[in-house]
Amino acid sequence: MNNIFDTHAHYADHAFDIDRDILLESLPEKGVKYIMLASSSVDDTAENAVLAEKYDYIYAASGVHPESVDSNPENYLDIVRNTALSSEKIRAIGEIGLDYHYEGYNRNKQIELFEEQLLLAKELDLPVIVHSRDACEDTLNILKKYKPAGVVHCFSGSAETAKEVIKLGMYIGFTGVLTFKNARKALKALETVPLDKLLLETDCPYMAPVPFRGKRCDSSMIIHTAEKAAEIKNVDVQELIDITCENAKRFYNIK
Repeated sequence: MNNIFDTHAHYADHAFDIDRDILLESLPEKGVKYIMLASSSVDDTAENAVLAEKYDYIYAASGVHPESVDSNPENYLDIVRNTALSSEKIRAIGEIGLDYHYEGYNRNKQIELFEEQLLLAKELDLPVIVHSRDACEDTLNILKKYKPAGVVHCFSGSAETAKEVIKLGMYIGFTGVLTFKNARKALKALETVPLDKLLLETDCPYMAPVPFRGKRCDSSMIIHTAEKAAEIKNVDVQELIDITCENAKRFYNIK
């Protein structure tokens, strides 16, 4: 397979410290044509910008994850803005959003962080990469309020929620979760997503698809997610990869 666009990866993660460059140099030979690096913190944002400049086929997003809400410097928004303006390889703000999964989350601070970065994305005319976990209602309400160009990545919502996201003109990204035994909810959601609004991603080093579940994930493994998605959408695997690649290029304004 070729023409793979991994629309959400974390190659600044410490899981890749021992072989990052060796791996990134090898991926184009495995059919990976483009990668979008999502940022989780201001440190990630800086490291991803460096990687995007180093590798022609890699692009990056600038932004901070909701889990970093209590560790961001006071000037985090200036850092995110300046990084986004520093390079043409920065094509999105993200990943941003809400995560209510763990005890002790600060709902109000997360919402404030989310909204500040949504406004920044509008200011810079960039799309957003949205993270939403156990926060479906608040996420949808905020997206309806700001109506950003964006993608809800690693989609974990219901088919009904997917329909609402699509109504907003947004894209939906799916990971290796599609291959898991307990993936019924994700597969039902996938059924409702039009092919022209579908993106594929790994979220590596996390979410490795079957048969690699539990191992470190990388972009070459996206083929297994593509195979499952193609089965559900009743299209050829390479055709699905080509469609999702074109979707991502359009979304991230890559010529």
